[in-house]
Amino acid sequence: MPLDFTAIDFETANSSSASACAVGLTRVRGGEVVATAGWLIQPPPGHDRFFSINTGIHGIRAEDVVDAKTWSAQLVDIAAFVGDDVLVAHNAGFDMTVLRRACEVTADACPPYRYVCSLQVARKTYELDSYRLPSVAAAVGFLDFPHHDATADALACAHIMIDAAARAGVDEITDLAAALGLRVGQIPTPEPVPSFPVAEVPAAGAAAVAVVAVA
Repeated sequence: MPLDFTAIDFETANSSSASACAVGLTRVRGGEVVATAGWLIQPPPGHDRFFSINTGIHGIRAEDVVDAKTWSAQLVDIAAFVGDDVLVAHNAGFDMTVLRRACEVTADACPPYRYVCSLQVARKTYELDSYRLPSVAAAVGFLDFPHHDATADALACAHIMIDAAARAGVDEITDLAAALGLRVGQIPTPEPVPSFPVAEVPAAGAAAVAVVAVA
């Protein structure tokens, strides 16, 4: 089977996993990048404060998302881009939690995507001093991208997985996971829970805009 998957990256407004404020996506078909997309998101109500530490990382401010789609409105766009693909993300636990929690607080049905973590793949594939996304991307020749821009981060993640699959001699994303002894995760679909305002605890996030087609 061809190496088909979608790489995804979320950035958050604050310490709440539900506070998605940007998403980046990269579609891979047959081991080649064929499309990228990214856009800003209005975080769900109660999770929409922008902490200065997050804005300092990704540059997104509350006023930047005023005209952006809400989580519920743009979830359709994510689903349309991803289709039935396996998702990949660098530190996938973070991004899958953002997907799941944002859906929980907005009472949206979260697609039960399967996913593979490129951070885990990198640790099994490369000998590096650091496995942060820029370091791993540099190891595969993807250099000088704007880290913490969600679209750029998703593209970097895709290039890591393409290179790792080539090194492992596999052409299917789940075969790559199996070859490295990694689990293919799946997002559970729990019942929606009430939304609670975000606590005053800072956390990380990052940014993205723009929609770009790749020939």
